[in-house]
Amino acid sequence: MRLPRGSARWIGTLAGVLLVLGVLAALLPGGAAWSREGTGDGLPEIGVKALPPEARETLRLIRAGGPFPYDRDGIVFGNREGLLPKRPRGHYREYTVRTPGASNRGARRIVAAQSGELYYTDDHYASFRRIRE
Repeated sequence: MRLPRGSARWIGTLAGVLLVLGVLAALLPGGAAWSREGTGDGLPEIGVKALPPEARETLRLIRAGGPFPYDRDGIVFGNREGLLPKRPRGHYREYTVRTPGASNRGARRIVAAQSGELYYTDDHYASFRRIRE
């Protein structure tokens, strides 16, 4: 199969731009937005600075012990999806990350473990990233 004239040059340029963007992201304060290194649980990581501002506000509220804007903030997260490390029921608590423009709680959450780990999901528990402080 032949590529249209100039396609190879365009693809090469795109690959170079993506490589440069990846290197720049890794050099930002706090490291890359996510990585799989150092978690011990196999989950990707996300740096606090890479979180959306609403998630950083939720972290601040968790550290302060509230007050939380949603009645369900702080309820037990059951880990039924099995994506987080297996722990006894009650080990995890969930907190809503406000989603601008949403008429409900939206899909974003921070899950806090009794042992101190924090996890972020922006797709209502379909995936998690461990928050790296």
